[in-house]
This record gives sequence, structure tokens and C-alpha cells, in this order.
Amino acid sequence: MAESFEPKDIDKRTAPRYLAQGLVDEKAWERHLKSLPDVTEKAATVETMMADTDDFLDDDTDEE
Repeated sequence: MAESFEPKDIDKRTAPRYLAQGLVDEKAWERHLKSLPDVTEKAATVETMMADTDDFLDDDTDEE
């Protein structure tokens, strides 16, 4: 098992695969996660408006 790894080589998406393959030690991964800074104050709120699906349908072209 690899005890050390570069943070650029592993992230939330790849960690389960590396852990399952034994390429990263679970305790080393947990230590890495705990060492990451808390950046919640940098988060931004995103607002999204969903369009009505009827707005995208053109009845004239659907009748072919």
C-alpha cells in the first residue's frame, strides 16, 4: 500500500478506486482530508431558472 501520494493525483472522484485497489492507505487518505483547509466562506450562491419545456417545442415542426 502506498502511504504517500500527491494531492493532485487523487480527489473525491478517484479516491474510492485507489482505496479499493490498495494504492492509497485509508488512514493516509483520512489524514489528507483532515489537513485540507475549510473554504466554505469562499462559496458562492448560484441561482438557476428552469425554462418550461413547452417553450422549446415548436408545434409546426412536430406535425411532419
